[in-house]
Amino acid sequence: MTAPASPMTSDAASPAAARPMRARMGLTQFGLSYLLLVLLTLIGCVNYDLSLGYGLTFVLAGVWVVASGQAARAARRVTVRVGAPTAAVAGGEAVYTVHFGAPGRDVPVAVVVRTSQGDTRYVNARVRAGEPCAVAVAVPARVRGDLTLTSVRVSALDDLAIWQATLRPAPDAAWNVTVHPAPEVGAPPLPPHAPGGVGDGTRRTRGDEDFAGLRPYHPGDSPRQVSWRHVARTGTLLTRETDAPLGRAVHLEWHATEGAGTVEARLSRLAAWIAALRAAGQPFALSLPGHTLPAASGDAHAARALDALARVTPRPAAPTAKVGRTSDPTGLSASAMRSTLIALAFTLAPAVLREPVWITALIAGLLLHTAWRVRRARAPIPTWALGVVAGVSAALLAGTYGTLLGRDAGTALLALLAALKTAESRTRRDANLLILLALFVASTHYFFGQGPLTALHSVLSAWALLAAAARWTVTAPPEPPLEETASAAQAGTLLALAIPLAITLFVLFPRPSGPLWHLAVQGGASTGLANEITAGEYSALAQNRDVAFRADFQGPVPPVSARYWRGPVYESYDGQRWGQIRQGSASASVDFGGPTWTYTLTLEPTSSPWLPVLDAPSALPAGTFMTTNFQAFMVRPPSTRQRVTVQSRGARLGLREYDERLRYDTALPQGESPRAVALAATWRSLAPEDRVRAALTYFQRGGFAYTLTPPTLPRHDRVDAFLWDSKQGFCEHYASAFTFLMRAAGLPARIVGGYLGGELNPDGGYLIVRQQDAHAWSEVWLAGQGWVRVDPTALIAPARVNAGVQTALSAPQATAAPAPGPMQRLQLRLDAVQNRWDDVIIGYGGEQQQSLLSRVGLGDVGGARYAVVLTLLLALALLPAALWRRRLAVPNDPAARALHDLTVRLRLPREPGETPSAYAERARAQWPALGPALDAVVRAYHAARYAPGDHAGAEREVRAAVQRIRRPSRQD
Repeated sequence: MTAPASPMTSDAASPAAARPMRARMGLTQFGLSYLLLVLLTLIGCVNYDLSLGYGLTFVLAGVWVVASGQAARAARRVTVRVGAPTAAVAGGEAVYTVHFGAPGRDVPVAVVVRTSQGDTRYVNARVRAGEPCAVAVAVPARVRGDLTLTSVRVSALDDLAIWQATLRPAPDAAWNVTVHPAPEVGAPPLPPHAPGGVGDGTRRTRGDEDFAGLRPYHPGDSPRQVSWRHVARTGTLLTRETDAPLGRAVHLEWHATEGAGTVEARLSRLAAWIAALRAAGQPFALSLPGHTLPAASGDAHAARALDALARVTPRPAAPTAKVGRTSDPTGLSASAMRSTLIALAFTLAPAVLREPVWITALIAGLLLHTAWRVRRARAPIPTWALGVVAGVSAALLAGTYGTLLGRDAGTALLALLAALKTAESRTRRDANLLILLALFVASTHYFFGQGPLTALHSVLSAWALLAAAARWTVTAPPEPPLEETASAAQAGTLLALAIPLAITLFVLFPRPSGPLWHLAVQGGASTGLANEITAGEYSALAQNRDVAFRADFQGPVPPVSARYWRGPVYESYDGQRWGQIRQGSASASVDFGGPTWTYTLTLEPTSSPWLPVLDAPSALPAGTFMTTNFQAFMVRPPSTRQRVTVQSRGARLGLREYDERLRYDTALPQGESPRAVALAATWRSLAPEDRVRAALTYFQRGGFAYTLTPPTLPRHDRVDAFLWDSKQGFCEHYASAFTFLMRAAGLPARIVGGYLGGELNPDGGYLIVRQQDAHAWSEVWLAGQGWVRVDPTALIAPARVNAGVQTALSAPQATAAPAPGPMQRLQLRLDAVQNRWDDVIIGYGGEQQQSLLSRVGLGDVGGARYAVVLTLLLALALLPAALWRRRLAVPNDPAARALHDLTVRLRLPREPGETPSAYAERARAQWPALGPALDAVVRAYHAARYAPGDHAGAEREVRAAVQRIRRPSRQD
């Protein structure tokens, strides 16, 4: 497709034809789709508060911005000249040549031409650094007559073909081509010669038999007729004239073609005869309606005759034209597709850990099939078959997850659709769409985690996918796709230059306070705080070491005995299950008076709406409310890791409680556990505090044991079975039995679920609360005291409060947890890194942003100072990209770099293929006073490039000669 331009072709360029043109910036189809992808991911980040998603979105946006500057710089360094063919044949092609100058770096270009016969043709190519080249653009010559280019658009692209800086050369009369009639295939023999007569020996015409003299050279003369001996002696082009007897010339008459039929058929026959006569070197004359050509011979005469045929009226109408790509391959590049598939597989890899096995196997099979069929140039899978696979897979996913709108099912279906897209891809446009789809898939991984490893994977995925996109920029043969190392370097450079802009936007881009819409993110509850509890539920959670949340305190960490993280409150009881109730009354009273704790919770994803808090919260985060039984309720449970700040104070809850609630919290199922009811009835005569102490004494002296694997209790009379038979249980056994006894004794009581304790990380000074720390305790309402927390489990296993679940199982009476081992200390250090990441990156939201702006004195988001600083920082963020583009625009060769500096000094760009000597002459014509200085530059340049020996001194002389040239002023 591309070839170096010959010196003769390049020197033929006129200054008007090669003058710099103003570029018009615009997006390619891929660039527009890329922008829509960035906007879509940004909306998703806003709606789901994906902090790391903001980071990836801003990196991609930075690439989009940096690429625009790359395309603009490339357009300023490219010069263009369009050359037309001398002739074309109807039904064939006219091959135009677009000549490019030698830019300082490789520049992908796209050439789009439109013809006067209604055709549009597209060619993409790569202009190599320092090499003038020519791109051939073949356009259909549909009918005879005049053919010209009505529009030429040359677009300089960035490395990813996101932006195009379009140059439009002005229409030139040199673009006109005469389309000759197509010669008839199997034309009849030539007509006979004109008969000879008297005087034939003296009547002569132009021919090729006898030498007749010399004349000046005219364009179109055959090189065989040039007298090279005179050229060598005089330096002037002369053409030999020959003649022949007039009787030997063939007369091509219009009426001789009547048997051919239509006008076009008659012209085709004449064209065939002219071709035969030109090949034989025989003179001929041509007679057409309204035009006669005297007898002569040679290529120029044949061309004039064909031109005359092309202009015979009436001229035919051109058939319907079509848009086409002159050099675009019909199939996919196997090399570029391989890179795309590898990048896609890497992007989809994390989903293997969470999606069904059959989805993973199906995706892997589709990717492998695509790699095989592209390499073997086989046809893609029919669209109808892929539709069947997609429909069946969607039905299976809906059956597995119960819906297709949730997080798990939606992301699995998206990954499958990306794999199906590879199976039906046929063109470069399909490959570009596949890359965009994969970039969107990379952003969906943040629904499942926003840790450092997820961030690293997403950046590497973006790098691999953008490198694959760089390989699709130019894929038309004979030019192969860009090498993998070169495309990776280009994509890596764009990402590196985009990072300053991404950081600036990450810090200062306004963070909305709420979602645009709410779509539940499906997934199992990870906190274990359910709407109801039964015996055995919390004991199952006690074997799960997954993190539920982390608590980072501003100030000292509360003592172990105060680390009760309050969650849901269970007040209804049917003999088997404790559940929650909804009360329409106003909230009970809260009398604050204890210590204050301010802490930040880093919550893991959950579907549970309960926010675990200490005691009574005095300040809750936005979107969280307090219920009438003092439960912190989140309107929107976190679908990803989320940080919230809470302030709690010691308080007396429900000191003034409503009678309706108190009556409800003394109710028991009729006939349930009569022995326990009878036992509690013996305490009714005691004071309320004494009833509580009596029940606790019973547990303390009753031989009860703490275990994770208690025996199964019967369906009815469970409390009796536990108190007098099994006497083994976990926290919900003791809380349930104690609450039952208090109600039977006439005291309002209920169960509170939540977490107890937390592991202190010495590296970060924060608590790690795990799923195994889930706990249940009781609350008893006492007049003058309100709801009082009572934890009967602490009597049976004090270590559960002081040291955690694992210590309580092995040493129930322990007062502290054992010192962590080497492996546990390493885990704590890694967790400290994770917590710091959550604090700085994941927890950066609207409140943190406003706090930062206030600390640095920028005021509110959107204010005048904010706008000014944001503009300045964005300009500084783009400075590295501008400096990098400026560096790339300068040639690496010292002599060529000095010549480049000269063009910058003079503000006069070089034309395509223009030699230093020709450039100096053109500059001398504009500024005659610079003639001697320009001659010195040219001599030094030639010495640096072509003289034998060490060129270092000559290169220094070139630089010195350029520096001695004064930049001309406007008056000069």
